[in-house]
Amino acid sequence: MKKYLKSLFIFSFLTAILIFPLLASAAAGTPPSNSALNKLQTIAGAGGSGYTTDVSLPVAVGAIIRTVLGLLGIVFIIILIVAGFRWMVASGNEEKVTKAQGSIKRGIIGLIIVIGAWAIWTFLLNSLIGQ
Repeated sequence: MKKYLKSLFIFSFLTAILIFPLLASAAAGTPPSNSALNKLQTIAGAGGSGYTTDVSLPVAVGAIIRTVLGLLGIVFIIILIVAGFRWMVASGNEEKVTKAQGSIKRGIIGLIIVIGAWAIWTFLLNSLIGQ
């Protein structure tokens, strides 16, 4: 119990240290130009995920395809992590090791396919649509 309370205290303290500077600038009414929110919006806009009111068909399809490819990439990375964990806990059992290796191979192939699809989509989007 003492360990739990100590961990909770340390977590709370570190969270407070990170949050208090943001709260200190909140009373000004308008956020300063270097506020955390403005920095996040700048980074999001530079990354291509800024808010837009343009809802044309190519933009909507592009957003959907980007989202699907991103989710597929996350799925294949999770498959790789789970397969690696299974290999680590196989305890020398050859059948489990072989299954884990097969899962890793399939995960890598899937990740390569997703990255290839993303590259093709990006090329098509930049070449044909001009965005």
